Amino acid sequence: QMQLVESGGGLVQAGGSLRLSCAASGGTFSSYVMGWFRQAPGKEREFVAAISRIGTVINYADSVKGRFTISRDNANNTMSLQMNSLKPEDTAVYYCAAAARLRLGVTPLDYAYWGQGTQVTVSS
Repeated sequence: QMQLVESGGGLVQAGGSLRLSCAASGGTFSSYVMGWFRQAPGKEREFVAAISRIGTVINYADSVKGRFTISRDNANNTMSLQMNSLKPEDTAVYYCAAAARLRLGVTPLDYAYWGQGTQVTVSS
């Protein structure tokens, strides 16, 4: 059973940066496609970024492309999301997710394992 724990959220001014981390345990990390999602109050959970099992294929939501960078370290069972040029509309709870699948997933239904989430708040 894969377990995921996010960290690194916080409060930042618009234009600032944050780095989120996701620590995985309980499974063979390199066997899982990994993703980041976010959910703002009153909105559905939305896709942010995903990375393939060995990190060679990456996909971003259009809203974060060029500002966010997803990466993974299979030796240390971790995944990160570097977020630059943050905007108030990036404010949300950010979740990491894992899927035992071959191809990247871009919807929540594609992922079986979820972390508890970490709050990111961007002030204007």
